Parts: sequence; structure tokens; C-alpha cells
Amino acid sequence: MDLKLKPFDFAQAATRAGMADVAQRVQAKTALGQTGSVDKSSFQTAFSSALQSVSKAQDQATTMQREVQFDNPTVSLEETMIAMQKAQLGFQSVVQARNKLVQAYTDIMNMQV
Repeated sequence: MDLKLKPFDFAQAATRAGMADVAQRVQAKTALGQTGSVDKSSFQTAFSSALQSVSKAQDQATTMQREVQFDNPTVSLEETMIAMQKAQLGFQSVVQARNKLVQAYTDIMNMQV
């Protein structure tokens, strides 16, 4: 029995996982002729890009926190709190995506052939 896999559609998987905003961003980037770093056929590239984006948001929030603690007048507390919330939401989204992927992997591994 030959088993052939179809190409993975990250946007569709994100929609099914309840992350419609991520799916829309991926579809927008692929519709613009691959101008972004997301490759239509590479899940690894898309997921890596998402992780890097979350990491940058966390780094920015950490930097802003440090600047507020040092009483930098150019960084406001409000901007810092917003950056922290963005970083937290991004991290929670990545954790949920990871949980969905692990659950899908577990379901596939438990299938009887």
C-alpha cells in the first residue's frame, strides 16, 4: 500500500486550530507573491517565522521594561504595558499551536493501520 501525503496548508491548519488571524496573515503573504519570508510549501519556514516574531516581541517588551525601570522619559508605561501584553498573547498563541500539533501527532500515532 502506497501512502502519499498532500502538501501541508498552514493557513487551513491555523483556521482549524482556532487561529483565524494567523491564517489570514499567512494567506495575505502567500497571495502577494511570496514577498514575505513564508514559503507556501514549507510549514517549518512558516512556524519558524512565527516563533521569531514572538521572540522579537518578547525582547522588545523586556527592553521597554528595563527602560521604564531606569526612568527613561522617552518610553511610557502605557507603551510598555501594551508591548508586554502583545508578547504574552503571542507566546500563548505559540503554546496553543504547539499543543494542537502535539495532539494531532498523538492522534496520528494512535491510529490503527
